[in-house]
Amino acid sequence: MDAAAIVNLVKERLGIRTTVRDTYLDAIAKSVITELEDEKGLTLDAENFNHLLFCADYATWRYQSRDESGAMPRHLQFRLHNLILHNRRLP
Repeated sequence: MDAAAIVNLVKERLGIRTTVRDTYLDAIAKSVITELEDEKGLTLDAENFNHLLFCADYATWRYQSRDESGAMPRHLQFRLHNLILHNRRLP
């Protein structure tokens, strides 16, 4: 999975046009990829737009909720569970 593509999508979603936050956003994108692959056991495919957009949405939520405590939004939980179930069915 390409962290730069995730960062670009997050910036587009948030309307960020400068590179001031790129270092922080890149770290978030890489941590999302690592969490999904290493902790959740997913095999992410950079060509799969569902994977790419989930990573971007997850990174956006992480960025926006950095000073808040609370659970992952239900729509992200639902999509994550679907990704995990789908990955288990693949050879």
